[in-house]
Amino acid sequence: MLKVVNTLKAPAAIGPYSQGIILKNILFSSGQIPASPETGEIVGTDITAQAEQVMENVKAILDEAGTCFENVVKTTCFLSDMADFAEFNKVYEKYFVSKPARSCVAVKALPKNVLCEVEVIAEIQ
Repeated sequence: MLKVVNTLKAPAAIGPYSQGIILKNILFSSGQIPASPETGEIVGTDITAQAEQVMENVKAILDEAGTCFENVVKTTCFLSDMADFAEFNKVYEKYFVSKPARSCVAVKALPKNVLCEVEVIAEIQ
């Protein structure tokens, strides 16, 4: 049985999807962009500020699902410009100290023209 994850502490889904889905004891999150949960507006204009907001949005979904960054087993990271890779990593490594498996790719564009997006798969203990 699937359980939908929904929290007001992360931005609402802006399309036909959920913030996250739990299957048994695994959370699959939708990609999080640097949108404010309160206003839906994009937070920050540089990669550092946007990555920080993305991580806070991911944290809110992990919290709602009953898990944490230490239980993340896989991340997929999308950057609009690989020139931001090093600065993005500085923020990323503060949150993902357990070093989960990761894919990081540059894409032509992201929703609302943001600089980064992150999705996670995590175990719920």
